[in-house]
Amino acid sequence: MSEKQSININIAERYYPLTVDRKDEERIRKAAKIINDKILQYKQIYKDKDIQDFLAMVTLQFTTKYLESEELLDENPVAEKIKNINEELEEFLHGQDKVLINS
Repeated sequence: MSEKQSININIAERYYPLTVDRKDEERIRKAAKIINDKILQYKQIYKDKDIQDFLAMVTLQFTTKYLESEELLDENPVAEKIKNINEELEEFLHGQDKVLINS
């Protein structure tokens, strides 16, 4: 079982106390850093917006990337192609059996 630990994560200049597995701490801190870096990028481009706008844009950006990743990892099209190839091979081999029997 993983050991839990308390950490404070800073996102958009707010601190959030979290209890996490030790094995997840580095990933969570890295995620918070990436979020803060993206917020900073938006702040530099859009000077007249507030932090809520930046958080919304970062959320939209990461969710879009997440959905793209899910689509790329979708195994259904590959599994369907393999199934079709397998059926074609079975039909071909079954046809070859008939040719050999009739010969």
